[in-house]
Amino acid sequence: MFETKNLTPNQLSLFTALILSIPEGIVFFIVSSHPVIALVAIAVTFFGSYFLIRFVLQWFIYRKIKLIYKFIYQTKATKKEETYYKYVLPQKSIDEVQEDVAKWAQQRREEIEMLKTNEAYRKEFLQNLSHEFKTPIFAIQGYVETLLQGAMEDARLNKKFLQNTARNVERMVNLVNDLDEISRLESGEQRINKTKFVIQEVIREVYQSLYILTNAKNIKATIKKGCEPPLFVYADKEKIKQVLFNLVENAIKYGRYGGHITASFYKTDEAHALIEIGDDGIGIAAEHLPRVFERFYRTDVARSRDIGGTGLGLAICKHIIEAHGQVIHVRSKPDVGTTIGFTLETKKE
Repeated sequence: MFETKNLTPNQLSLFTALILSIPEGIVFFIVSSHPVIALVAIAVTFFGSYFLIRFVLQWFIYRKIKLIYKFIYQTKATKKEETYYKYVLPQKSIDEVQEDVAKWAQQRREEIEMLKTNEAYRKEFLQNLSHEFKTPIFAIQGYVETLLQGAMEDARLNKKFLQNTARNVERMVNLVNDLDEISRLESGEQRINKTKFVIQEVIREVYQSLYILTNAKNIKATIKKGCEPPLFVYADKEKIKQVLFNLVENAIKYGRYGGHITASFYKTDEAHALIEIGDDGIGIAAEHLPRVFERFYRTDVARSRDIGGTGLGLAICKHIIEAHGQVIHVRSKPDVGTTIGFTLETKKE
């Protein structure tokens, strides 16, 4: 069935010229009663109308459409784009152009939604950053003012206040260092020096360095049965050690007294391995899982700050793993526990 809505400019010009030329030919035939004159009139009118209409469509209407496309791309046209405007675009139907514009509009809507979301995250991040710095600053200010107002004369009291001040200064230094590390990882300034090493050896070092904390909560930190055979990975050993340290430290903080922390290692294919750190602690509610790797995001603000930490540990883990070109994920359920896993290469590509 003949449809007019999807006609190209050439087809539309042809169709319109035909409509104009046939009635004119009929009129000439009636007036002159000479079929040759009628055919000449039809031919002249047809070709004249065709080229005129085609010119108007391509040089007037599509000239306006070109402006729309240039607005969509928001750039000076390259030679390739000029060729597109000259030869490809005029062959498109208006419906196809409308579809292109609709796709562009949808992309812009998605970008706007993303910008709104990022803006909300940015505001939340700045609020959290402000709070994280204000807390130790106000504490330091309070201790210093108290000392200046006479507490320095009391040797026992001034030592206690100075110790508290030192702890808050250390907290601020840790905050600055963590933020600086994230910034360098994001900008690519932090170099990733990959070497081949056994991942089980690194987790044992981490367990040993955190023994005092696990012992204080009577937590048993082990390697899952069946995952003991040496698994070689190709990564930055010190950075991965930092990731495992942060994950195990978090598992201790939010783990239950007398609980377990288990490290698991699996070779997923010929080139990759999966490393997981699981605990049987308080767990994380489902609505918080998509945001646990955000800077300063806390599932329970009051409890998290009582436990301590900068709130940047998981964000640093995410950036380190992504700097390796790999992925990190979390699985959790309240009162059941949390498992955080990430992938690593097992051989040099």
